[in-house]
Amino acid sequence: MTWHTGRLAGFDLETTGPDPLTARIVTACVVQCGGGHPTESATWLTDVDGEEIPAEAAAIHGVTTGIAHTQGTDLREAVDQIIGALSQVALSDGIPVVAMNARYDLTVLDREARRYGMTPLTDRLGGELRVVDPFVIDKQVDRYRRGSRKLTALCEHYDVPIGDAHQADADAIAACRVAWRQGTRYPRLAAMTLDELHTAQIGWAAEQAASLQEYFRKKDPAAVVEGAWPVIPHQTGGDDQ
Repeated sequence: MTWHTGRLAGFDLETTGPDPLTARIVTACVVQCGGGHPTESATWLTDVDGEEIPAEAAAIHGVTTGIAHTQGTDLREAVDQIIGALSQVALSDGIPVVAMNARYDLTVLDREARRYGMTPLTDRLGGELRVVDPFVIDKQVDRYRRGSRKLTALCEHYDVPIGDAHQADADAIAACRVAWRQGTRYPRLAAMTLDELHTAQIGWAAEQAASLQEYFRKKDPAAVVEGAWPVIPHQTGGDDQ
């Protein structure tokens, strides 16, 4: 059984903003699917630790500050439970985590854990985390295709139904389906072991970031594009708190 035909664990967050170093988790989903077993899903709506949800973010995922504060669970508890769910998937079950643009979602979770003094996912797993990122893979296998690389665009390209886009549960399942299609469409991906694919994506993500940075620097010599994957390393001091 290859990585894409076995069990997959989709992971997705909806948050308060685009910066993974400062964004707070609004909703989350960890869904296990495929491998010939029933789909199992866990979802969270948080209280955002009492913070405000900007109107631009609420317009995307539909969760306002009022909804989060009145219906959401304690964010600290949610972060602990999400890390626990992903740790169970990776350690006990050996299932890869599928995350669209994993650098963002996994970094948000990492910074939330650090805010609360929790052991981050990567530290808890001790190198056992294996991630499949449909975004990084798509840019590698079809690098010259024009147009958007957002999840909705990839779903259209790979003929995958997405349901309610920008809902964490729908996006998590859709990312798994896109990953399955990628493994089916590109034999060289399917031929890789999960370890090989994970390692390859680290290199691909770095190359993609370097290429994008070079492009941006034609207009802004100081432009910087983060190349670390699947988690942006935590910096002690500075702005990364």
